[in-house]
Amino acid sequence: MRLAGRALRLSVYVGEDDVWHHKPLYHEIVRRAHDAGLAGASVLRGIEGYGASSLIHTTRLLSLSEDLPVVIVIVDEEDRIRAFLPQLDELIGEGLVTLDDVEVIRYAGRTAP
Repeated sequence: MRLAGRALRLSVYVGEDDVWHHKPLYHEIVRRAHDAGLAGASVLRGIEGYGASSLIHTTRLLSLSEDLPVVIVIVDEEDRIRAFLPQLDELIGEGLVTLDDVEVIRYAGRTAP
């Protein structure tokens, strides 16, 4: 698969401890993105942050080193990303979802083994 030119970046901000059916929520989002045939997904773990609760989560304090921020980033064609959004409605109870227009310079998929 090749993706170049205009695309949409979907960023999903959740907590590391958020779960879906006893599994990490970020794992379920990546699995569903893969099943939907989206170009790719990355999960990035934050070292510090806060959200709507205003409670700062950080790796620097042992008592607050749980539930660190996690962002799942997915980039694909706009229509494919927008078709995926209802999946997030089902999964996310608390979190933030953003959409950004991006320009993809190069994406070359690997051949499956």
